[in-house]
Amino acid sequence: MKLKKRIPLIDQHNQHGFWGGKFGGSFIPETLKKPVEDLTNEFKKLRKDKKFLKKRDHYFKNYIGAPTSFVKLDNLTNQLGGAQIWAKVVSEANGGAHKIYNATVHALICKAMGKKYIVGDTGAGYAGKMLSMAAKKFGLKCKIFMGAKDIKRQKPNCDAMRKNGAEIVPVYSGSQTLVDAVSECMRYWVSNCDNTHMCVGSTVGPNIFVKICGWSTAQISRELKVQLKSEFKKIPNKIKLINCVGGGSSAYGFWSEFIDYDKKQIELIGVEAGGPKKSKLHAAPLSRKTKIGILHGAASYVCQNKEGQINETESISAGLDYPGVSPMHCFLKDTKRARYTYATDEEALKAHQMVTKFENLNPSLEPSHAFAEAIKIAPKLSKDTIIIVNSCGDAKKDRDILRERLGKK
Repeated sequence: MKLKKRIPLIDQHNQHGFWGGKFGGSFIPETLKKPVEDLTNEFKKLRKDKKFLKKRDHYFKNYIGAPTSFVKLDNLTNQLGGAQIWAKVVSEANGGAHKIYNATVHALICKAMGKKYIVGDTGAGYAGKMLSMAAKKFGLKCKIFMGAKDIKRQKPNCDAMRKNGAEIVPVYSGSQTLVDAVSECMRYWVSNCDNTHMCVGSTVGPNIFVKICGWSTAQISRELKVQLKSEFKKIPNKIKLINCVGGGSSAYGFWSEFIDYDKKQIELIGVEAGGPKKSKLHAAPLSRKTKIGILHGAASYVCQNKEGQINETESISAGLDYPGVSPMHCFLKDTKRARYTYATDEEALKAHQMVTKFENLNPSLEPSHAFAEAIKIAPKLSKDTIIIVNSCGDAKKDRDILRERLGKK
């Protein structure tokens, strides 16, 4: 049964921007208070503006390609036995991943605010690629901050960013991955916020960026809700929505419309990056018992050492290789509305092999973590249970990693 309709989770924070009183907030320098306040007021106005909403929906349909497919994976289902396995193929979206929703909305906000420059961060390269696409589409100059390590391992997306006219700024500090790229991007915005808009690539950062990203990716679950009713004539009684979780943008977008349902009817399962099997490093703050810390302007569970310093992370997946997570996911964990687990690099690789062997799908290493969990639990469940995996990115950008690890051509 559906519970009483509530306001969206993106708006369920207190007056100080905290979900559950302790996750989120806006821990920002004094110099950013005015631009963040301006952006907050602008977004509050735009999300109620019928012209803006019409424009958003137009580009979601005609530029991004909404709705993306909802398909049953018959071969995988038959191979495993047990639950039915379905996929929401969000990788069909223009550019190959869910990041295009957030990038498009940010580009539209940038235009609405009269700014000509847009900057963003990226790990797997999808957020950067999509932002470069949206910037090109709307005539904006674009700068992308990316860890030097990620630039090497995500060459296809870097090539796409440059082709779209974006400047890639390599970040050599720290672990040279996503966490450092976000830090450098925020530092740049502090000095250039008068003429530059910043797009945070996931549901992380100061409160307003969590909200904008979540509002953008919620399109995924809006589509899925319609597709479920079309396929089954109603919302089925036993559903498990499985999504990978790094920063948490695709997972929030996939779950948004279903959070108010009873968890006995719709279970939300988030799968983090467990890292290499023999390594102590991981990117699984929700499922590996970490403490609350402050990272990139918000309070969340963070991978950190005994002194509270941010730990380095390790994952085969550049898009999940982040030591923190969205404050909304922290809230969903603490309230037990969602269950979080992790998959190792090796499990994600095996899942990628299995899915590509039996189905006409090529999931990137990020959703391969989610498929790993689906493959693990499906045989133990009844045939009337419906597992839906968000295949939120394609593996084109992982071609070099897959070739190295699996010998794939």
